[in-house]
Amino acid sequence: MRKELDTLKTEIERTLEDGGFVVFHGIPRMAPPPSLVHWDTERQEDPGMFLDAARRLDVKLVVFHHRKFSREMINRAQESLENCETSRETQREYERTLKKISAYEGFTCSLEISFDYQNNTYLYEVMTPWYEEFLEMLDEMEDVGEGLTEDPGPLGGYYSNN
Repeated sequence: MRKELDTLKTEIERTLEDGGFVVFHGIPRMAPPPSLVHWDTERQEDPGMFLDAARRLDVKLVVFHHRKFSREMINRAQESLENCETSRETQREYERTLKKISAYEGFTCSLEISFDYQNNTYLYEVMTPWYEEFLEMLDEMEDVGEGLTEDPGPLGGYYSNN
Protein backbone atom coordinates (compact mmCIF):
# COMPACT_ATOMS: atom_id res chain seq x y z
CA MET A 1 0.00 0.00 0.00
CA ARG A 2 1.21 3.49 -0.78
CA LYS A 3 2.44 5.45 2.21
CA GLU A 4 2.32 8.90 0.65
CA LEU A 5 -1.32 9.79 0.06
CA ASP A 6 -0.87 13.42 -1.00
CA THR A 7 0.52 12.26 -4.35
CA LEU A 8 -2.21 9.63 -4.65
CA LYS A 9 -4.85 12.29 -3.90
CA THR A 10 -3.55 14.40 -6.78
CA GLU A 11 -3.58 11.36 -9.09
CA ILE A 12 -7.16 10.53 -8.11
CA GLU A 13 -8.32 14.11 -8.69
CA ARG A 14 -6.71 14.07 -12.15
CA THR A 15 -8.27 10.68 -12.98
CA LEU A 16 -11.70 11.91 -11.85
CA GLU A 17 -11.42 15.01 -14.01
CA ASP A 18 -10.09 13.13 -17.04
CA GLY A 19 -12.80 10.48 -16.64
CA GLY A 20 -15.61 13.03 -16.80
CA PHE A 21 -16.96 12.12 -13.36
CA VAL A 22 -19.15 14.42 -11.33
CA VAL A 23 -17.30 14.63 -8.02
CA PHE A 24 -19.19 15.04 -4.79
CA HIS A 25 -16.77 15.98 -2.00
CA GLY A 26 -18.47 14.16 0.85
CA ILE A 27 -17.73 12.85 4.28
CA PRO A 28 -16.63 9.25 4.89
CA ARG A 29 -19.34 6.63 4.61
CA MET A 30 -19.31 5.85 8.31
CA ALA A 31 -22.45 3.78 8.67
CA PRO A 32 -22.20 0.92 6.21
CA PRO A 33 -25.19 0.63 3.93
CA PRO A 34 -26.80 -2.79 3.68
CA SER A 35 -24.73 -3.67 0.61
CA LEU A 36 -21.27 -2.17 1.03
CA VAL A 37 -18.64 -3.65 -1.25
CA HIS A 38 -15.01 -2.88 -0.36
CA TRP A 39 -12.32 -2.72 -3.03
CA ASP A 40 -9.33 -4.95 -2.24
CA THR A 41 -6.69 -2.23 -1.81
CA GLU A 42 -4.14 -4.77 -0.61
CA ARG A 43 -3.98 -6.61 -3.95
CA GLN A 44 -5.34 -3.92 -6.27
CA GLU A 45 -4.13 -0.64 -4.82
CA ASP A 46 -4.49 1.40 -8.02
CA PRO A 47 -7.54 3.68 -7.62
CA GLY A 48 -7.59 4.07 -11.41
CA MET A 49 -8.81 0.48 -11.69
CA PHE A 50 -11.61 1.24 -9.21
CA LEU A 51 -12.62 4.33 -11.18
CA ASP A 52 -12.39 2.39 -14.44
CA ALA A 53 -14.95 -0.06 -13.05
CA ALA A 54 -17.24 2.90 -12.26
CA ARG A 55 -16.72 4.33 -15.75
CA ARG A 56 -17.55 0.99 -17.40
CA LEU A 57 -20.79 0.89 -15.39
CA ASP A 58 -21.59 4.38 -16.70
CA VAL A 59 -21.46 5.82 -13.18
CA LYS A 60 -21.26 9.59 -13.28
CA LEU A 61 -21.38 10.60 -9.61
CA VAL A 62 -18.44 9.64 -7.39
CA VAL A 63 -18.07 10.62 -3.72
CA PHE A 64 -14.51 11.63 -2.85
CA HIS A 65 -13.23 12.29 0.66
CA HIS A 66 -9.74 12.92 1.95
CA ARG A 67 -8.58 13.78 5.43
CA LYS A 68 -5.53 15.81 6.37
CA PHE A 69 -3.85 15.08 9.67
CA SER A 70 -4.40 18.26 11.68
CA ARG A 71 -3.12 20.02 14.78
CA GLU A 72 -6.66 19.73 16.19
CA MET A 73 -6.49 15.94 15.94
CA ILE A 74 -3.12 15.93 17.70
CA ASN A 75 -4.35 18.30 20.43
CA ARG A 76 -7.44 16.20 21.09
CA ALA A 77 -5.30 13.07 21.34
CA GLN A 78 -2.97 14.86 23.79
CA GLU A 79 -5.93 15.92 25.92
CA SER A 80 -7.20 12.38 25.91
CA LEU A 81 -3.74 11.14 26.84
CA GLU A 82 -3.55 13.56 29.79
CA ASN A 83 -6.81 12.14 31.15
CA CYS A 84 -5.97 8.52 30.39
CA GLU A 85 -5.48 6.41 33.49
CA THR A 86 -2.79 3.94 32.57
CA SER A 87 0.68 2.86 33.69
CA ARG A 88 3.60 5.27 33.36
CA GLU A 89 5.21 2.96 30.84
CA THR A 90 2.11 2.89 28.66
CA GLN A 91 1.72 6.66 29.06
CA ARG A 92 5.29 7.18 27.83
CA GLU A 93 4.70 4.82 24.92
CA TYR A 94 1.63 6.82 23.89
CA GLU A 95 3.59 10.08 24.24
CA ARG A 96 6.40 8.74 22.01
CA THR A 97 3.90 7.53 19.42
CA LEU A 98 2.06 10.84 19.41
CA LYS A 99 5.31 12.81 19.12
CA LYS A 100 6.43 10.64 16.19
CA ILE A 101 3.06 10.88 14.43
CA SER A 102 2.81 14.65 15.04
CA ALA A 103 5.48 15.10 12.36
CA TYR A 104 2.80 14.22 9.79
CA GLU A 105 0.66 17.27 10.55
CA GLY A 106 -0.73 18.63 7.29
CA PHE A 107 -0.28 15.37 5.38
CA THR A 108 -3.18 13.45 3.86
CA CYS A 109 -3.85 10.49 6.15
CA SER A 110 -6.87 8.83 4.50
CA LEU A 111 -8.65 8.73 1.16
CA GLU A 112 -12.05 7.36 0.24
CA ILE A 113 -13.77 7.06 -3.13
CA SER A 114 -17.22 5.55 -3.44
CA PHE A 115 -20.13 5.24 -5.81
CA ASP A 116 -23.55 3.64 -5.78
CA TYR A 117 -24.68 1.19 -8.40
CA GLN A 118 -27.78 -1.04 -8.39
CA ASN A 119 -28.42 -0.85 -4.63
CA ASN A 120 -24.77 -1.43 -3.73
CA THR A 121 -22.18 1.04 -2.51
CA TYR A 122 -18.69 0.41 -3.85
CA LEU A 123 -15.85 1.72 -1.70
CA TYR A 124 -12.14 2.32 -2.22
CA GLU A 125 -10.45 3.31 1.05
CA VAL A 126 -6.80 3.70 2.04
CA MET A 127 -5.01 5.05 5.09
CA THR A 128 -1.37 5.63 5.84
CA PRO A 129 0.24 3.17 8.26
CA TRP A 130 1.02 5.99 10.69
CA TYR A 131 -2.64 7.09 10.72
CA GLU A 132 -3.73 3.51 11.39
CA GLU A 133 -1.24 3.50 14.29
CA PHE A 134 -2.78 6.77 15.55
CA LEU A 135 -6.30 5.30 15.40
CA GLU A 136 -5.15 2.15 17.21
CA MET A 137 -3.61 4.29 19.95
CA LEU A 138 -6.89 6.22 20.34
CA ASP A 139 -8.80 2.93 20.55
CA GLU A 140 -6.43 1.67 23.24
CA MET A 141 -6.83 4.88 25.25
CA GLU A 142 -10.59 4.57 24.98
CA ASP A 143 -10.37 0.95 26.13
CA VAL A 144 -8.66 2.03 29.37
CA GLY A 145 -11.50 4.34 30.28
CA GLU A 146 -10.84 7.65 28.60
CA GLY A 147 -10.86 8.36 24.92
CA LEU A 148 -12.72 10.66 22.63
CA THR A 149 -16.20 10.54 24.10
CA GLU A 150 -17.10 14.19 23.48
CA ASP A 151 -18.88 15.53 20.42
CA PRO A 152 -16.40 14.96 17.59
CA GLY A 153 -17.06 18.40 16.14
CA PRO A 154 -16.00 19.26 12.62
CA LEU A 155 -13.69 16.26 12.32
CA GLY A 156 -16.55 13.82 12.25
CA GLY A 157 -14.75 11.64 14.79
CA TYR A 158 -11.92 9.22 14.37
CA TYR A 159 -13.57 6.37 12.55
CA SER A 160 -12.04 3.55 10.64
CA ASN A 161 -13.71 0.74 8.74
CA ASN A 162 -10.55 -1.31 9.22
